[in-house]
Amino acid sequence: MKETSTTITKKGQVTIPVEIRHSLGLAPGDKVAFVLENNEVKVRPAKSALERSFGAVKPRKSPEDLRELERLAEEAMAEDALRGLKG
Repeated sequence: MKETSTTITKKGQVTIPVEIRHSLGLAPGDKVAFVLENNEVKVRPAKSALERSFGAVKPRKSPEDLRELERLAEEAMAEDALRGLKG
């Protein structure tokens, strides 16, 4: 287990060190979750609404890769947005 420290700003903000961001696969704009357990704070990537509800409904077919489904949904939304801009 590697430990590193950072300083809390006046606004209560902290910078997640680059090596931890890389280890967790975090990028600018990603959300993180803080979990308080036994007087310690754990930081982990936050789950999306899709990830939180995944498995709540049984699939008709075998489940597909969640990341691929998210990628396809984002691609479709981007295409819709472009069509809206073009008129």
